[in-house]
Amino acid sequence: MRTAEAAPDTLPKLLVRNARAHPEEVALREKEFGIWRSITWAQYEARTRAIALGLHGLGLGRGDVVALIGDNRPDWVMGEIAAHALGARSLGIYRDALDDEVAYLLEFSGARAVIAEDEEQVDKLLNVSDRVPALRHIVYCDPRGMRKYADPRLVPMGALVERGEALARERPALWEELVAATDGEEVAILCTTSGTTARPKLAMLQARALIRHCESYLRADPKGPEDEYVSVLPLPWIMEQVYALGWGLIARMKVNFVEEPETTMADFREIGPTFVLFAPRVWEAIAAEVRAKVMDASPLKQRMFETGMRLGLAALDRGRRSAAADALLFRALRDRLGFSRLKSAATGGAALGPDTFRFFLAMGVPLRQLYGQTELLGAYTIHRPGEVDFDTVGVPFDPSIEIRIHEPDQNGVGEIVTRHPNMFAGYHGMAENPDLRDGWLHTGDAGYFGKGGHLVVIDRIKDIATTSRGDRFSPQYIENKLKFSPYVAEAVVLGDGRPHLAAMICIRFPIVAKWAERNRIAFTTYTDLSSKPQVLELLREEVRKVNASLPEPQRIRDFVLLYKELDADDEELTRTRKIRRGVIAKKYGDIIEALYRGDRAIPVDTTITFQDGTKQRIRTTLAVVSADAGERAPAPLPMAAE
Repeated sequence: MRTAEAAPDTLPKLLVRNARAHPEEVALREKEFGIWRSITWAQYEARTRAIALGLHGLGLGRGDVVALIGDNRPDWVMGEIAAHALGARSLGIYRDALDDEVAYLLEFSGARAVIAEDEEQVDKLLNVSDRVPALRHIVYCDPRGMRKYADPRLVPMGALVERGEALARERPALWEELVAATDGEEVAILCTTSGTTARPKLAMLQARALIRHCESYLRADPKGPEDEYVSVLPLPWIMEQVYALGWGLIARMKVNFVEEPETTMADFREIGPTFVLFAPRVWEAIAAEVRAKVMDASPLKQRMFETGMRLGLAALDRGRRSAAADALLFRALRDRLGFSRLKSAATGGAALGPDTFRFFLAMGVPLRQLYGQTELLGAYTIHRPGEVDFDTVGVPFDPSIEIRIHEPDQNGVGEIVTRHPNMFAGYHGMAENPDLRDGWLHTGDAGYFGKGGHLVVIDRIKDIATTSRGDRFSPQYIENKLKFSPYVAEAVVLGDGRPHLAAMICIRFPIVAKWAERNRIAFTTYTDLSSKPQVLELLREEVRKVNASLPEPQRIRDFVLLYKELDADDEELTRTRKIRRGVIAKKYGDIIEALYRGDRAIPVDTTITFQDGTKQRIRTTLAVVSADAGERAPAPLPMAAE
């Protein structure tokens, strides 16, 4: 049994413990210039110490907020732990956040310093400097392109580290004193919520609570120094904080960082991780990519894939694995994807469609579903081994976690409310928390308890819809079934208060483009491709397949292919790729009204803004496609862009 003194209650204390006990053991790896560079626990602590003392030299201390923005890098996790060592609070900002989002988070949090990855992120910070007067220091990690800047707040990471190392030589005991003074009961992390309806809130997380919750999770899914993890989820997200920081420091699980987002899957395969968590959109994209590659394969390989999938799914329905399917297809497929060494895998952050879930289970990926919220330190339910059910999110992974259904209806469906000892300490800047009542967090999700006490999550309560004929449906459930198609990137199902269901669909451009090229269909842009009659017919078939698996009242009658992809930069999605239905209803209100008015062609004249600030005017006509095979869609009018 560990004594109270031997149980670190902050992340800096965990880092120091590991560096003392296992100095030469590999803690992190980063791929740089095509080569994997290993970082031992001793090196991990040394650089974190230098960053912390460098920040200390800049005047940062207890109660200050240090923000971090950029790709997942070792300097991010070291910078975060360094901030905690000073008694400061860390705030992760998504790397693709726009200037206005960055300004809001920095202003609302009162951040005094930012650790930014490169010139792109520095530009955002300088662009909003007039809105964030509290910001005093911008530490940048990548010096490329930075010579032209002369802002006095800019500090190269190299210079900060040198300053910290000099201070360490002058005051050798300072680091140990700072770490010893850290208190697990103090707020260490400001973590952004998903913000599906408004600006994200900042959940205040205490270090001791994070550590205890991670330890509970590790009892349900054990990890150790032999385990490998690839950090690809955004570090501002609570679950990546749990894995890259919590599990990495507690279980000494090796955390690997890819070279660039574009090299993720290649780097992933080189490492061959033993554990992975992907958001549903990533699992969906992998499944779509596999199916797309099969389309380009020879007829023999296509038949092998179809046979292997049929055998694998049939065995899965019997609760078994198919040795024949494994030999024919799945063993090679797991190796190709980098899944050969997986001992556990998870999905969380949103619902994963059952078809996608079955695809990976049949492949032999030990996939389990998680459920949680930022306010509750991330996931708190999981499938037990041997009890995986893709219709549920499992059971609480610790007896201290309580879940109940608030005000259930006659079918047992109500709001999911939860409490456990390691919950958040409230929202930053908010005196009262409307979601916290009598110690229970009201999640806003609708659900019920199924067989064996497994929790079933249906959808957000506000998103569960009812047609004008009284038929209830979950838009998210139908959308997930649509996204199992390799041709569908995103879908928004409509029908609340309407006589029937309709949908707005975004094509998965790379795969539909490949399909068009193979079928000798000429196109120019996304808008042009999505308006082609052949593409409309292709997507009609995909919608019809989904309709065949749904009861009559939940089937999509009409749909349109949108002229652009839904984008978080346009506030149509959250940074974790959840649909902002209120924004969609307002922004595409004219299209929705035309759909239900019975129009068969909807003219569009709009302007879209790209990430670099350039704008393009889009003039096209959306064809309203009936899912009924007996009715053909009208040919769209020519598209014009300027």
